Amino acid sequence: MSKLIIAKFGGTSVADFDAMTRCADIVLADENIRVVVVSASSGVTNLLVDITKTTEVQQRYDAYAGIEQITLNVLNRLQQPHSVAAQIELLLGELKALIENGGAVYSSAHKDLIQSFGERLSSVLFTQVLLERGSAALCFDVRRIMRTDSRFGKAEPQIQQLAELAAIHLQPLLVEQRIVTQGFIGADEFEQTTTLGRGGSDYSAALLAEALQAATVQIWTDVVGIFTTDPRLTSDARCIREISFDEAAEMATFGAKVLHPATLLPAMRQNIAVFVGSSREPQAGGTWIAKDVKERPPYRAIALRKAQTLITVKSPAMLHAPGFLTRVFDTLSRHQISVDLVTTSEISVALTLDQGGMTSAFSSNVEPALDELRTFCEVSVEEGLSLVAVIGNHLHSSKGVSGELFSTLERINMRLICHGASKHNLCFLVQDSDGPAVVKQLHQCLFAA
Repeated sequence: MSKLIIAKFGGTSVADFDAMTRCADIVLADENIRVVVVSASSGVTNLLVDITKTTEVQQRYDAYAGIEQITLNVLNRLQQPHSVAAQIELLLGELKALIENGGAVYSSAHKDLIQSFGERLSSVLFTQVLLERGSAALCFDVRRIMRTDSRFGKAEPQIQQLAELAAIHLQPLLVEQRIVTQGFIGADEFEQTTTLGRGGSDYSAALLAEALQAATVQIWTDVVGIFTTDPRLTSDARCIREISFDEAAEMATFGAKVLHPATLLPAMRQNIAVFVGSSREPQAGGTWIAKDVKERPPYRAIALRKAQTLITVKSPAMLHAPGFLTRVFDTLSRHQISVDLVTTSEISVALTLDQGGMTSAFSSNVEPALDELRTFCEVSVEEGLSLVAVIGNHLHSSKGVSGELFSTLERINMRLICHGASKHNLCFLVQDSDGPAVVKQLHQCLFAA
């Protein structure tokens, strides 16, 4: 199906019955949309996470009551709620049983299972919305094909197995009906439910597009495309109508919230076009992401990512000594610590960690890693920092780039600067309190009409 479109709808897009109806309008307007991937209804995932975090039984029941209310609000607006009432009741019953029998602390496997209920509930409801609009539709459990490893909380998809299973179990169903399925979740080889990490529904949609050799992935959210920066930081932010894979990947990696950072990897591998638009305003257009774009301006966007930690590792033994950096990064690797930016001097290396992007399981690995580093070098840690990334093209070789940026921010204390490693970004750290003002100043300087 060379014209096949995978459409993904985020949590705000399926927040309630009216929102689901708007999404149904989008799906029904294009016969090529054969696979619909849904997130949990807005607010549900947060409540599910609350259940897994608290040890207080009453707090768990309070969160469950919130989930139940959001779900029933949609169910009761359906024309034929009895058609799916039994399925919804079964799912809610399973969730309640996990609360009643969960014990004081949930295992990682149980946390993933609990957090899967949001997508499982919303997919049943959205399927019924389509059916009541006259579309042939089927709710499909993505765990049948989305095979992952067993790294709960941030499972890694098994690409080849996904493709093989999709060809057997999903592809034949697309001819006669639309398929509604879940983002964010999968299953390991033992059929245990796993999750792909927060925001993983975008990634799920792209993985399914790759497995099914789709032409396009549509990401429907609550904003009209990708902007030159977060519109909440400056009213001058404007929608980007076309952007390359490389630029969009940099934006997603360095803090733009519209796309999950991993989303573009499957699209880039198979050259699948990605569209980002608003389910509230589909007529407003959006942003197309593709391999080849007509224009590649020097400055494309500015991203801000808070909750950064700067770690400086220092040792005189580093001077002219081979293998020191290998030892540092081997230590971090064994503790599963992912590093973002790196700069080095004669006897020290500075690197950043994205604490905000870590799951609780991975965050707990940081201190043991630092303790091991302290056995052979001096370690200092600074928190409360924000990463600002200027995204563009040929920034590593364009004249005047550094001058433009640094003259604009001459009164701002930059804690770390990383420039030249990539032609698509220039990054630096500032205090959290300075972050929004820095973005606004830079945007005015670089994007003023």
